[in-house]
Amino acid sequence: MTDIEPGELEAPVSTLNNAFADRPISLTAPGGIDRAAHHRLDEAWLAAAWSHPSTRVFVVSGGQVLIDDRPDGTTELVMTPAFEAPMTETHRYFLGTDADGVSYFALQKDSLPGRMDQSARPAGLREAGLLLSPRDAGLMTHAVALENWQRLHRFCSRCGERTVIAAAGHIRRCPVCGAEHYPRTDPAVIMLVTDDQDRALLGRQVHWPEGRFSTLAGFVEPGESIEQAVVREVFEEAGVTIGEVSYVASQPWPFPSSLMLGFFARATSPEIEVDGEEIHEARWFSREDLEAGFASGEVLPPYGISIASRLIELWYGKPLPKPGDVV
Repeated sequence: MTDIEPGELEAPVSTLNNAFADRPISLTAPGGIDRAAHHRLDEAWLAAAWSHPSTRVFVVSGGQVLIDDRPDGTTELVMTPAFEAPMTETHRYFLGTDADGVSYFALQKDSLPGRMDQSARPAGLREAGLLLSPRDAGLMTHAVALENWQRLHRFCSRCGERTVIAAAGHIRRCPVCGAEHYPRTDPAVIMLVTDDQDRALLGRQVHWPEGRFSTLAGFVEPGESIEQAVVREVFEEAGVTIGEVSYVASQPWPFPSSLMLGFFARATSPEIEVDGEEIHEARWFSREDLEAGFASGEVLPPYGISIASRLIELWYGKPLPKPGDVV
């Protein structure tokens, strides 16, 4: 496997300018937050941080938060000082600190609080991740991932007893057998496959709308390397055999608990035979085919927050149209 560094992308994407190749993948841009994991078990420090006037808190519920569309066109995560945060029947997660020493917490609740501000509204990560600053998007991604895990792992997998939250939301402990359970992350591969004509293989999942095409993807199985997963998933979903595999980049994907590992892969044969269960349709696209499909509306681009968009863009040579755009 060959690591691909920005500005050193192999043909055909080597023709891209560095500014385009270096554009961050959604949810991965540095946000200036130190997760400060060494503080998670320090209850005295956490209590002091919570009571500090500079500390900022936001509520996460069902994968959503409140965001504020500002008059200047920016969008912010709605945060309040800790002393204004609703603490009734809630779980508190420490997310980290910034360079100014401000601490950030998320509160998990059954519903989002009401807001008097007309510009504040609930949003999930698929929408908010494209609108928020890198700092706010990173905080939200961390909080949503913890909330998803907490909601789905309330009982001990060893003895079945209800567990309790520890380490500021990053551990669940069993009070009966003493087992510690940590947030789960499931590795998944996502790949842009090209053939000897430099066409890209894109597929449409069974539950997607007509015309929505994207890269192939799938979970890494036990005892399998990520390279083996790329080869297996492409063959299982589209019947295409794979030779060279090159790693590109990764992306957190807390829907509910994945880490997407992005690749380029080279097909050794062009024959397609979709599985019909997960992939309904798969096609080889030249750049001209894809551009014409976007222009006619026959082809819909993947949602921009996904690493799939960046993998396609690196091959395509320019940004994809946003869903709903007229090309």
